[in-house]
Amino acid sequence: MSSKTDTSVTLNNPSITKGEIWQTISALNEFQAWPGIGEALFPSAKRSERISFDWQLPMLAYKFITGSGEKVLKSTAAMACVQISIILVDDILDEEPEGIYQQLGSGETANLALALQAASSLLLAQCEVNDAAKISAVVALNRMILRTAAGQQLDTSNLTTEKDYWHVVSAKSSPYYGASLEIGASLANCSKAVNESFYQIGATLGEMIQISDDLEDAFTQPANADWVQGRNNLAILYGLTADHPYRDSFIKLKPRHSDVDVLNILQQILIDSGALSYCIYKLIERRKFIGQQIAMQQAPYAKQLEALVDTQLQPAKTLLKRIAPEIAMEDLW
Repeated sequence: MSSKTDTSVTLNNPSITKGEIWQTISALNEFQAWPGIGEALFPSAKRSERISFDWQLPMLAYKFITGSGEKVLKSTAAMACVQISIILVDDILDEEPEGIYQQLGSGETANLALALQAASSLLLAQCEVNDAAKISAVVALNRMILRTAAGQQLDTSNLTTEKDYWHVVSAKSSPYYGASLEIGASLANCSKAVNESFYQIGATLGEMIQISDDLEDAFTQPANADWVQGRNNLAILYGLTADHPYRDSFIKLKPRHSDVDVLNILQQILIDSGALSYCIYKLIERRKFIGQQIAMQQAPYAKQLEALVDTQLQPAKTLLKRIAPEIAMEDLW
């Protein structure tokens, strides 16, 4: 399914900077307990940059429904807090060499992650909507935090089956995107049915983004953590477990992924074995589901929601164009 919507006109996302987000977060007095942490989380050299599109999702969903996002601007800082907290914990679990915990230590970083998660609820509660809408949004936020923590726990173990893979994705990767859109709908006082539909759209989008990330990690050079640490990656998992003629060679060569020539062979096997095609199939399958969910709402903001989803998926198309230029990317969705 291909969207013809002009996303630059439809989304019209505001120019909020990272510096402004840090100002909002640091206005909470409790962050005085971490002097200098602002430079670690939001380096001065990057504070003029526009914020991550991920952080804008609740505000954009709210804007699609109500026509303006001004009353929920602080939801962007809330989502920044929760996403950064997830990354801080992930870096500790993955022993990321460039993680902030290398500077602060695991204990202080874990405590900072807890503080950021609490801050996300406080900031969401500062949105200029009625109390019932705030409560609904904060419940959605905390449900997401709990689900993500469970997913991070599952992700500490290497997976052996595709069923396990989707179990982790649904627990770790999907909740952020699902809750982000659900929070926007909740702040806009939508019905429970609409909130749930927004969650399903976002959660499925999260699965697509995870598949895209897996492909990026599987086809990057030199080999990254997904090869080095044996992390959960759909394409690599397919190479290891699917019934294809190159599986024995893939299993035998995988331990030598640090050799560039061997990595080239492994990546070619991912193409020849059907791993790449399988991932593309899973992307198309989920995009179709999202389209059905949006169509069922029969809402005036349907085209805007379609544009938001496809904007988030543009990196996947760019990646696939590089990996498999022979595929007509415009026909994928």
